[in-house]
Amino acid sequence: MRLAPGDPGTLDSRGFVYLKLGRFSQAIADYDAALAGNPRESGSLYGRGLARLRSQDTEGGRADLAAAKALDPAVAEEFARYGLSE
Repeated sequence: MRLAPGDPGTLDSRGFVYLKLGRFSQAIADYDAALAGNPRESGSLYGRGLARLRSQDTEGGRADLAAAKALDPAVAEEFARYGLSE
């Protein structure tokens, strides 16, 4: 993070770690920042969607998941390999 604090890929990776740790508000913040730099990144959208669902933002979560799947139909399978699913 010190070398590339605003890099979308770095923020996406940290968002994923926060998602796995159950720190959903921090995951959402990192995914928001990653998407500001790369709004068509399906992994960031999907991760944020999962974090939103787990934070009781059902509408926002479902919208993110649908947008992610529209960009990459295999994104759900990728996250499932890491134990994360809807």
